[in-house]
Amino acid sequence: MAEREIPLYDDLEKGPWPSYIKEIKRMAERNPAAKDLLGVQELCFKEKITHWKHGGIVGVTGYGGGVIGRYSDAPEKFPNVASFHTMRVNHPAGWFYTTKALRKLCDVWEKYGSGLTNFHGSTGDIILLGTTTANLQTCFDALIEIGFDLGGSGGDIRTPTACIGPARCEYACIDAPDIIHDLTMEFQDEIHRPRFPYKFKIKASGCANDCVAAIARADFTIIGTWKDSLRIDQNAVSEYAKDGFDIKTVVVDKCPTDALDWDGKELKLKPEDCVRCMHCINKMPKALRPGLDQGATILIGGKAPVIMGAYLSWVLVPFMKMEPPYTEVKELLRKILDWWDENGRVRERVAELIERIGLRRFLRAMGIKPVPQMVYAPRTNPFVFFD
Repeated sequence: MAEREIPLYDDLEKGPWPSYIKEIKRMAERNPAAKDLLGVQELCFKEKITHWKHGGIVGVTGYGGGVIGRYSDAPEKFPNVASFHTMRVNHPAGWFYTTKALRKLCDVWEKYGSGLTNFHGSTGDIILLGTTTANLQTCFDALIEIGFDLGGSGGDIRTPTACIGPARCEYACIDAPDIIHDLTMEFQDEIHRPRFPYKFKIKASGCANDCVAAIARADFTIIGTWKDSLRIDQNAVSEYAKDGFDIKTVVVDKCPTDALDWDGKELKLKPEDCVRCMHCINKMPKALRPGLDQGATILIGGKAPVIMGAYLSWVLVPFMKMEPPYTEVKELLRKILDWWDENGRVRERVAELIERIGLRRFLRAMGIKPVPQMVYAPRTNPFVFFD
């Protein structure tokens, strides 16, 4: 490490999140690419400009996605990161791994790449940071051999993502990992071979707590919910009250639609006003549970700001049963993808296309009747807050 002076980089290690620096330094002790990465980063900090460039499209045989090409603009100074490509690896649904599988993955990456990883990228993939053009195909072949595949990049369906679902959460209303695994298998071509105007993200959360932030980040959002009434255990409610829990202040007054009432003895629900937001369940999990007629709400249009700004996804189908083989949701997805592919402009997300052409035309193309739940505004931008 003494060979290269990196004072600005060293200074970051004194900050609140030093592990990012420490891990790269640790890998740099045995990997030349990781060592040169320190030098590139130091130069970027010193000159206040990036020294990375996009030098063209790289990939593996038969795929158009899964690899993000990255090159240094100072290869003479940092030859070991002259090319430093990122590989996106499709994670298992719900992020369930065995230690054996992880060790195999790390062995492959230390052999063919920098040894640096990111668990996980913003789409959910395992991110393998930094390999050469020559090593891409052999690394991919080795990943396939141990049971891993590449995820999406470019104008395709990005790697679908699920919360942990009923595997660890008793409030999940759908089997989110199973749904996402099924959709990943169904849309292999659309994940690996870019053909769309831009990216398309699919995320599934087992309930409205939305632990994968699907509403803010997915073009196609699946949120577990229930169609019948919230289940209330009045004896358990009484126990909360006896223990000094302020049911009125913490639960009833915070209900966004005033669907609950507490008279000091009984918690009453107005089912027609309940929007199934999970707030009361989160506060009184021993007393309240989701209903038994379970399925999902399908939303459309979530995205981060790139061209037209950030959108939160809005309701498209208020309730859909989610049972294998998930035919209904697959048919809807294919309709949306075909319509977007036909009408979208370059780098136009599906939400931007709907805004440009109009929700009425979109619903007509989908064969869906407009309903009051399709509220587009004011919840369109996650960076605007309402008191």
